[in-house]
Amino acid sequence: MMTPVKRVNRFFMLLTAPLFGLLLCLWLYQPPLDLKLDTGPFTAVSGPVSETAKLKQDLAVAKSYASYTIDSISASALLYKQTTNAMNALVSTAAAQTSRPERIYNNRITSRLGIPADVITSDRITIELYRLNPGNYKAYALKIRLKDPAAMKMSLAGDGTGASETTMQAVNRYGASAGINAGGFADQNGKRYPLSTTIVGGQYLYGFEPSYKDLSFVGLNKSGQLIGGKFSSRAQLDQLEPVFGATFVPVLLKNHTKTVIPQKWQLTPKRAPRTVIGNFKDDQLLILVADGYDENGNSGATLAELQDKLYNLGVIDAYNLDGGGSSSLIFRGKVINNPSDGNLRRVPTNFLFFK
Repeated sequence: MMTPVKRVNRFFMLLTAPLFGLLLCLWLYQPPLDLKLDTGPFTAVSGPVSETAKLKQDLAVAKSYASYTIDSISASALLYKQTTNAMNALVSTAAAQTSRPERIYNNRITSRLGIPADVITSDRITIELYRLNPGNYKAYALKIRLKDPAAMKMSLAGDGTGASETTMQAVNRYGASAGINAGGFADQNGKRYPLSTTIVGGQYLYGFEPSYKDLSFVGLNKSGQLIGGKFSSRAQLDQLEPVFGATFVPVLLKNHTKTVIPQKWQLTPKRAPRTVIGNFKDDQLLILVADGYDENGNSGATLAELQDKLYNLGVIDAYNLDGGGSSSLIFRGKVINNPSDGNLRRVPTNFLFFK
């Protein structure tokens, strides 16, 4: 009698027999596998491949050229930088060497004047104030370097029709850093007029008047250089291109040579407060203002003393300006000298200096 278990086993044997038979047949019979694919349409064409290879070769050559060019440019840039640095060094050295004689000359001047009591400096001007006491008189000096010719001008009180003002008033009116009195004047009918040839702003105030007696003109030209002397014609003065200037007496130095001081001006007065302007060979200006307690000839400096002082300081040209009670020196808004009148005198013209 068949048990239930046997019946189940027989059922599964009958069920799996075909599968085992199929596997046995596949194992015994293995037909060759032949996969036929049409790859012709996808085969690479020889032309683009060769062109790509050539292009790759050309790119390699171009890369080598570019590398060579970059190296050349880098070498050139380095050489340019080295050359530029060398040239800059040469320029700096040349500039230093060029300015060296100027510094030496300026130091020579300064050593003779002493130590400045005060200095005003800017990109337009340098003004150094000195106090001098040679023994026979007391004076003040301004050494001025005009870096800009426009840093100096001559003021005219009013419109030139007889007005006058103190140097302090002129300094305040124009906002100047320093100022001195300028040319002489003549009084008439209660008014005060500039003496002889006077130029303001490049224009002749009363026209040109040939130099007579001991008078001389002194002023500044377009280049910021001090000009002056005696002139017989307007054309002679115009050649110097004056921007401004005034007239007084006498000339003290010309081309670093002492001029003959007229006998009259040696004695009337012998000593007095004085204002003198001159220039060095490097166009720096020097102004001396000598103190005196009156105009009677007993105090102050003689023209010969100032002439000697200027000569020993190395001044090239020097001109005496109006003196006596007119002598005035304003610096930083203060009256530096001691006016012999007790107060500043009103004058028609003043030389002003601007920071």
